[in-house]
Amino acid sequence: MKQHLVIFDTTLRDGEQSPGASMTKEEKIRVARQLEKMRVDVIEAGFAAASPGDFDSIHAIAQAIKDSTVCSLARANENDINRAGEAIKPAKSARIHTFIATSPIHMEKKLRMTPDQVVEQAVKSIGWARQYTDDIEFSAEDAGRSEIDFLCRIFEAVIKAGATTINVPDTVGYAIPFQYAETMRQLIERVPNSDKVVWSVHCHNDLGLAVSNSLAAVLFGARQVECTINGLGERAGNAALEEIVMAVRTRPDIFPVETRVDTTQIVPASKLISQITGYPVQPNKAVVGANAFAHESGIHQDGVLKHRETYEIMRAQDVGWTQNKLVLGKHSGRNAFKTRLQELGIELESDEVLNAAFARFKELADRKHEIFDEDLHALVSEEVVTPDQEHYKLVYSHVCSETGEMPFAKVILNVGGAEKKGEASGGGPVDATFKAIESIVGSGAELLLYSVNAITTGTDAQGEVTTRLSKDDRIVNGNGADTDIVIASARSYLNALNKLHSSLDKVKAQGDV
Repeated sequence: MKQHLVIFDTTLRDGEQSPGASMTKEEKIRVARQLEKMRVDVIEAGFAAASPGDFDSIHAIAQAIKDSTVCSLARANENDINRAGEAIKPAKSARIHTFIATSPIHMEKKLRMTPDQVVEQAVKSIGWARQYTDDIEFSAEDAGRSEIDFLCRIFEAVIKAGATTINVPDTVGYAIPFQYAETMRQLIERVPNSDKVVWSVHCHNDLGLAVSNSLAAVLFGARQVECTINGLGERAGNAALEEIVMAVRTRPDIFPVETRVDTTQIVPASKLISQITGYPVQPNKAVVGANAFAHESGIHQDGVLKHRETYEIMRAQDVGWTQNKLVLGKHSGRNAFKTRLQELGIELESDEVLNAAFARFKELADRKHEIFDEDLHALVSEEVVTPDQEHYKLVYSHVCSETGEMPFAKVILNVGGAEKKGEASGGGPVDATFKAIESIVGSGAELLLYSVNAITTGTDAQGEVTTRLSKDDRIVNGNGADTDIVIASARSYLNALNKLHSSLDKVKAQGDV
C-alpha cells in the first residue's frame, strides 16, 4: 500500500524571495486559493516577523484556507514564534515552521553560537511554538553542510521537545543525490524516535539537482517534500512542485508513495504564478513549458499519432493543458463574468473590486472579439487595489510616433487625488511614455526589466507587460495588460511605482531554510 507524500508548498515564502517576485496581499490570497484547489497539503504563507505586510497576508490566508494546513516560518526566537502563532491563529489547520542553522560555518560566522547553545535554542523554540499549535516543524538550516553527528543530536532533542516534522534542507544547493539520500537514511536509522515524525526535504537548485535530491531522499524515507510552483525561489530556485508530483505519479514502480494533488490544476497554477511574479516559464520547462507536449520531429509526430505512449510519458490534460476556448464575449453579463472567474480560482474580495474588474472586461470585449481564460487571468493580475491605495493612476495618454521623427508622449496622471500633466520625448513610444511619467513622479527608480508577452494568438491579442524597478535596495514587479502595448506598458510601470510607494515594505528573512 502506497504511503502518503506530503507536498509542502513554499511559493509564498521562499518563492517570493526571488528578486522582484514580491506579491501583494490580494495576489497571495489568490495563489493560496489556487494551491488549496490543487490540494496541496501545506501552504507556507510567509514569514510573519518579516514585516507587518507579511503578517497581514498570512493572517488573511489563514482565514481564507480550509482544506490545506497554513504555515508560517519563524526563526528560533520567541518574538518570531509569537508573531507566527498570532498570524496562523485563524487557520483551521495551522503549523509553525521554526529553524536554526546547524553547519559549522553558519554557527560560527552567522549565529556566533556554540553547538550547545544552538541545541538549547532549538529546544526552547519548540516549547514556544507548542503554545500555539501541536503541528511544529523544525529545520536545520544548511543541513547539507552540517556534521551528521550534530544533526542526530539536535534532531533527537527537538523530537523529544515536541517537533512533529523534521526538515533536512540543502539550503545552498550543495548536495549530490546519492550522498543526500545516504544522509537521510542514516538520520532515520540513528535518531531515536525517528518513526514518530515526518521527515522532510527542502532542496535548492544551485547545481540543478533540487528535484533529483528531493526524489532520492524520498526513496530513503523522506515523506514530505518542500517545493514551489515553477521552481521559483532564492538564487537558482527550489525543487519544482510540478516535477516532484508528476515524477511520483509517472513512476509508481519506483516510488512507494503517492500525493493527494489534483494534477489538472498544475498548469493553471503555473500560469498564475508566472503572471503575478513576472517570471516567464521557459518553453522547454518540464511539465508546464509550452513545448512540454509539442512534437516537431517527423518521427516523433508519426509515433505519437500511431500511439501516444511512444513519445509521451504523461497526458497533457492530466496536468491541466487544455485547448484555448472562447468563454465570454461583449454580451456576457456580470454574473457570467463572476462565475467564470470563480471557475478559474479567482475570487475578488468585494463587489467594488468585482465591478471595477467587470468594467475593464467590458472595455476589453469592445476591442477584442475573443476573450480567453488567459485574458481573464491577465485582467485581474494587475494589482487589485482600492482607490485610496492606488497612489498613481493613468488618466490620459497620447503618443506620437512617426518615421524619421523622435517619438513623443503626453500623459495625465492622478497622483494622490490630484491630476498632473507630463510630456517627454524618447527613443521609442514606450521610452517616451515612461519618461513622461517620470517627469511627474520623479521616482528615481532604476528599470531592471521590461518584458512583453502576447497572452493569446492573433493581432488583437492583449500584450502583457512586466516591468521590474529597483530603488533603495527594494525590487518590485509591475504588471499591465492591454491590446495597446503602450497603454499596457504605462499600466505596468505605474503598477510597479504603486508598489514602491506602498508603506508595507517587505523585509527579507535573516535566514533561509
